[in-house]
Amino acid sequence: MSYELNDKIRELESYEPISGTYKIRLDANECPINYPSEILNQIKDAVDKIDFNRYPDPMATSVVNAFAQYYEVSPELVTAGNGSDELIFLIESAFMQKGDKMLVASPDFSMYKFYSSICEVNCETFIKDDNLKIDTDALIKKINEENIKLVLFSNPCNPTGQGMTADDARRLVSSVNALVILDEAYMDFWNQSLISEVEDYDNLIVFRTASKSIGSAALRLGFAVANKTISKAIKAVKSPYNVNSISQAVGSIIYKNKEYLKSRQKLIVRNRENLYNNLLRISANTSDFKVIESCANFILIKTSFGKELWEYLKDNSIVIRYMGDYLRISVGTEEENEELIKFIGSYLSR
Repeated sequence: MSYELNDKIRELESYEPISGTYKIRLDANECPINYPSEILNQIKDAVDKIDFNRYPDPMATSVVNAFAQYYEVSPELVTAGNGSDELIFLIESAFMQKGDKMLVASPDFSMYKFYSSICEVNCETFIKDDNLKIDTDALIKKINEENIKLVLFSNPCNPTGQGMTADDARRLVSSVNALVILDEAYMDFWNQSLISEVEDYDNLIVFRTASKSIGSAALRLGFAVANKTISKAIKAVKSPYNVNSISQAVGSIIYKNKEYLKSRQKLIVRNRENLYNNLLRISANTSDFKVIESCANFILIKTSFGKELWEYLKDNSIVIRYMGDYLRISVGTEEENEELIKFIGSYLSR
């Protein structure tokens, strides 16, 4: 007798991000700035009060309330998750039935399609245009003609940095019978969100995360915002204690520091614009270095020498994301961005 892994997982390899210590990390779209001592002290006080022998609040009430107040939505429309990844997997597995089809865009966050394969959901792909944008009319047509039950994409998009306007998103949601999930992980850096409008639709879920502008990637904390019916269903199918007590306690503190978070968010946007403009100046000297404008916290570059530049930067203790024909550069601090530009210029001058 012997056991064999099934076909869908037999050849899978675990995700392995870049490891090691580097002077500058611009590869994971993280917030480049940690919290000031005042907020860190608030966090320490909150952690000291945790009863570690007890299970966490199953509804994550405190952090959900803090999140809801930050984004000015009703807490009953919010479900907390162990990162948005848990919510993606949960909804794909629970809201889809055998034989249903879902739709993702390409290029986009790869985990959407990966989880569909684990859930054994039929997943179609909508290819973006040459400018890496979604043709909304074509997307609506494909969803309706192919009887798609769920459509999921990031807005703004990771890794392109492009976004669908709120008007186009409204037109999409109101023109299809499918469940539409807008992953707004990077929407804090733009202004086209539908998070305040979820009650206007019976087929809309908006994802948000604490990992980007909120600066808490360590917490693995994500949120699904939807109308009461959908929210009730998500709460019913999630694990009872899916968000640990530390993430709940720390998240509750962080979201209450709205003034600081908004100020840091604006700083990151300013640094993004400066980084974009500096990269544009570099691109003027070579045709093989296309810089793509972004409404997120990273910049995408198309070039044929990406692997060589990525390795050169890594050798100089700067890590960015290599993606074949593209490089994705997270926005760092002003000093980190200046160092990056210096070494990119040094590489090209060779």
